[in-house]
Amino acid sequence: MTSAVTPRGVPIDPALFASLDPPRLAGGRCGNCATTVFPVAAACPRCSADGPAMAPVALPGHGTIWTLTSQGFEPKPPYTPPPDGFRPYAVGYVDLGDVLVESLLAGDPAALDIGVRVRLTLVQTGTAGEVTYAFEPAEPAEPAGEKETGT
Repeated sequence: MTSAVTPRGVPIDPALFASLDPPRLAGGRCGNCATTVFPVAAACPRCSADGPAMAPVALPGHGTIWTLTSQGFEPKPPYTPPPDGFRPYAVGYVDLGDVLVESLLAGDPAALDIGVRVRLTLVQTGTAGEVTYAFEPAEPAEPAGEKETGT
């Protein structure tokens, strides 16, 4: 299983992140119809507005698992298995309120289920120190009704 790391490392794709500390994904919000997207897009998929209509927005760091599955086979290249070999992992969609984000799901597989509250984290990928994003179960002490601002 992939493990959470501190925000040290090089993002696998810097355009995915609004910040690394704290970790926040970079989305876009349409000024015409308020549609939020991830990753950032040049044009709105709902109303086709482009350019300045798509404003950058830092997405919330917490959400809820909307659906999930297990990836039981090794991905195609350029995937590089870790030194200890491929191990199945969970992937799913996380509901961040205004947008669903497809993501790796980290942490104890027994704790992952539809409706579970999760938080954004960084995980090591590959062997060159790159980091990417994942969501892991949030601490039980974190309030379920927490609302983060997207700006």
